[in-house]
Amino acid sequence: MIVHLLDGTYELFRHFYGLRRFTKGEDPPFGAVIGVLQTVLQMIEKGATHVGVATDHVIESFRNRVWPGYKTSDGIEPALLAQFHPLEEALTAMGVAVWPMTELEADDGLASAARIASGDEGMQKVCIWTPDKDLAQCVRGNRVVQVDRRGQKIRNAEGVREKFGVEPVLIPDFLALVGDAADGYPGIPGIGPTTAARLLNQYGIIENFPTAALRDRRELALLFKDLATLRTDARLFHDVDELRWRGPTDAFAACSEHLGNARLLERCLKAQVA
Repeated sequence: MIVHLLDGTYELFRHFYGLRRFTKGEDPPFGAVIGVLQTVLQMIEKGATHVGVATDHVIESFRNRVWPGYKTSDGIEPALLAQFHPLEEALTAMGVAVWPMTELEADDGLASAARIASGDEGMQKVCIWTPDKDLAQCVRGNRVVQVDRRGQKIRNAEGVREKFGVEPVLIPDFLALVGDAADGYPGIPGIGPTTAARLLNQYGIIENFPTAALRDRRELALLFKDLATLRTDARLFHDVDELRWRGPTDAFAACSEHLGNARLLERCLKAQVA
């Protein structure tokens, strides 16, 4: 059994801006939503049986209380933001397990889902579909891997070490030191990826660093590590079989009509009997 976990927010952004290349700047009301549904359907048509999607129901999370500069919904285009909740509704209608995150982020949802799924004895592999470097911390050997659709790469533990220079479990420490511009925290001044990897491989986690390594910046580094550490305790499902796609719900006919793409229903029904 292989479980496929998707970052719905990332996919929504990807399709929203990808579509603009063909619409000359005009944004169809549900263009990105349809794109994400087509991506999920394509995975199912290619044989995926167990699928879950985590989304940011709201952009802000508990991390905004920890660090004022953490990412917010400010600057997100209204036409894109307006498709967040319709995506969740459409995925639900399509019969796909979806986890809208509020206090936590979609990344935390993916990390939690990966932890639950990987604990199933019948699990062969958990694939986390996102290029987000945060999720590299969830990789475990060849059992939990990260799939970078954009880079056409499947990254196992060896792949994480090759890319970042550290073990997957040290990714939160690595990001704390080098920062993450996308999430809004700068890291520790003067420490780049090479230096961060060297320090972590020499001393281990930041808590084990000698005082001289970070001096008065230790507490700041630990704060950033807290931001970078994905939570894995969200109670999303109890049994992996809850992620099995069994076809669209009765509501999907009206949903696909509302989205303006009847072909979605046809594809779903065809995939259901395949």
